[in-house]
Amino acid sequence: MKDNVAEEHLYLAFSHQYKDSIFPLHTSISLFLLSYCDCKLFKVFLVPTGEDVGDQCVTKNLAGDLEVHLISRCQLPVVVQSCSLPAVVVKDDKFCRAGLSVVLRHIIQKTFEADPSRKEVLELLGFRKTCLKACAEVSQWTRLCEISIPLAVERFLTASPEHCQAIPPDILLLERKLGEPVRVHNDDKIRRQKLQQQKAGAKAAVPVLGEESTEELKPGEVHEQPPSSLELSVAFSKLLAQEAPDAINREAPHIRRTKTSDLPLLDHVFAEGLYFTVADLVLLPCIHQFLVSSKKQGKNLVNLPLISSWYRRVQEVPGVKKAAGKCNMELLQLPELVSAPEEQLQDSAPVPDELEEDHEDSHFIGGPRPTMTKLMENGIEAKFSPHPCPSWTLDWTSLPSAVSPGEGKMSRDRALRKQQQLNNLVAAVTKLAKPGDLIVDFCSGGGHVGIVLAYMMPSCQVVLIENKELSLIRAKDRSDELGLNNIWFIQANLDYFNGTFNIGVALHACGVATDMVIEHCLRARAAFVISPCCYGFIQNTVKFKYPRSHQFKEILSYKEHMILCRFADQTAVQLPPERRQIGKQCMGLVDLDRAWAAEEHNYSVQVISMEPESCSPKNNMFVGIPT
Repeated sequence: MKDNVAEEHLYLAFSHQYKDSIFPLHTSISLFLLSYCDCKLFKVFLVPTGEDVGDQCVTKNLAGDLEVHLISRCQLPVVVQSCSLPAVVVKDDKFCRAGLSVVLRHIIQKTFEADPSRKEVLELLGFRKTCLKACAEVSQWTRLCEISIPLAVERFLTASPEHCQAIPPDILLLERKLGEPVRVHNDDKIRRQKLQQQKAGAKAAVPVLGEESTEELKPGEVHEQPPSSLELSVAFSKLLAQEAPDAINREAPHIRRTKTSDLPLLDHVFAEGLYFTVADLVLLPCIHQFLVSSKKQGKNLVNLPLISSWYRRVQEVPGVKKAAGKCNMELLQLPELVSAPEEQLQDSAPVPDELEEDHEDSHFIGGPRPTMTKLMENGIEAKFSPHPCPSWTLDWTSLPSAVSPGEGKMSRDRALRKQQQLNNLVAAVTKLAKPGDLIVDFCSGGGHVGIVLAYMMPSCQVVLIENKELSLIRAKDRSDELGLNNIWFIQANLDYFNGTFNIGVALHACGVATDMVIEHCLRARAAFVISPCCYGFIQNTVKFKYPRSHQFKEILSYKEHMILCRFADQTAVQLPPERRQIGKQCMGLVDLDRAWAAEEHNYSVQVISMEPESCSPKNNMFVGIPT
C-alpha cells in the first residue's frame, strides 16, 4: 500500500478455532468476505479474548493469503476499545466503524472504490445498496444474519452432545423464510415471463444448478447446464454480468392482460430473495459449520431441504469456492433433499414466539380517550416538570458557522427551530457535566448536538454514534473545520457501543431508539438528556416490551399502550389545536411510562417540555440522573 494512502486497520475478535473457522463467527465471516472480494486494503488484527493465545494459533492457514497480526485488547485505539468487534478505523484517526454489518458494507465499498470495474462486488449491497443497512431492531434480515444465526450456530457447536439434539429455532426460521415468495424491483416483468414459461409448458424439474459439478463458474462463462428456473436464470445472469433473459417469445396479449394479483409468485434463489447479496456471504460460514457438525453427529437434514439447496446453489456463485479454499473451508457436497412428513420432524424445536413476525394488529379502531380515561381513573395523568432554565440560550451569532445547524441543508426557519432545540439540550447537559466527563451523543445524525457540546465544553470528551455513514462523515467534516480534538465518531448500531460514559444525550431518537439509549445509560449509570421522536414506530421487539413500567403494565395492555403511541405522533402544527393537545397528552403518558421504568433502576427522571414549545412538534425532553 502506498504511503500517501490512509491505512485502515481492521480489528477482529478471536476466541478459538473450530475446524476450519475462527470464532466468534463474526470473524470468520469478515475474513471470508475479504477473501471473496480479494481485498488487501486493510491491515488485519486479531484480538484474543483470552490471555493464553499464542501467535502460532492464529497466523497459520486460518486467513488464506491475508497477513494477520496479533494485538491485545489494551493495545486497541481508544475509540475502538469502546466498541464490539469487528471494527475498522483509519490509522491514528477518530472515526471508527463497528459491528458486523457496518464493517462488511465498508469492505465492499472500499473494494469497489479501489477498482470500479468490480461491479459484481458492489452488487452485494443489493437493490438501492440497502442490504444489511437497517439495524437489527428494524430489519429481521439484519437480525437473523448479524445476530441470531451466528449466535445460534456458536451455541450449537459448543453444546454438549446431549444438549444439541434439536435444530436451533433460528435455523428453522431461516428454512421457513427461504420458502416464502419473494418480491423484487420490477418483479411484474419477471412474473409475466414466468407465466409465459408456464403456459409454454417449460419444464421445472431440472437438477439444481451445477449439482454434479466440482468446477466453479468464472465471470463471463455460461454454465453448461441451464438454470432450472427463470428465477435462477435472472439471478445468475446478474452474477455473470449478462443481459437478463427475455421471455421465450414476445408476451402474448393474454399474458399482458393478466392481473398482477394472478401472476405466479417468484421462488427464493438466494437468502434475501432473487439476487446474491452480502447476506449470503454472511450466512455461508455459519450454515457450513452447522452442516459439518450435523453431518458429524449423523443428524438427518431432511427437514432442511431449502437450506441444503441454498447451500449447494451458493457454491456455484463465481468466487465462492475460491474464497472458501483460501479460508480452508471444505464445502460439503450435499444430496438433494425432499422435506419429510411432519410427524418425522421429531428433533426440530419450534420457532419461539419472539422470532416470529409481530402479527398483532397495528391498525386500531377508535381514539385514545378510553385509554386515557382508564389511566386517569387510576390516578395517572401526563405530568411535566418545570423547565430548569427556560430562557437559557447560546449566543449563536458569536459562534463559528460550522457549529450552527444552519450549516446543514435546511431552511432558515428549520435551522432556527433546531437552534432552539439545541438550547434546551445543551442547557441541561451543561448543568450536569463536569470537567473530564465523557458525553455520548446517540443517534447523532450530522452532529448538531455533539459538535455544539464538544465546542462549548473543551474539557469534556464527546462521542458521536450514528448508523448512517454519510451523516457521520458530514459531522466529521464540520468537526475538522473547527479543529476539535475532543471528539470521536463511531458508525455503528447502538448495540455495538459498550463503553463507559458519564452523560448520554439524544435529540429526536426515533421510536424504540429512545428506549435503547435509556438502556445504555442505565447500564453505564450515566445521566441522560433525551428528546424522543416517532412514537408511532414504537412496538414490541426482541429486546423491549411495552408498556415499560410496572405501574403502566398493571393497567394497560400492549394494544392500549400502542394506541397512546400512535396518537402521540399527532402533534403537527397543521392539525386542529384540540387534536394537538390530545397528542401532547399522549406523548406525556408514553414518556411518563419510560420515566417510571428508569426510576425502577434508581434514577430521578423529569419529563420537561422544551422552550419554546413551538421549536418542535416532538418537544418532550427527559432529564435523568442516577440516585
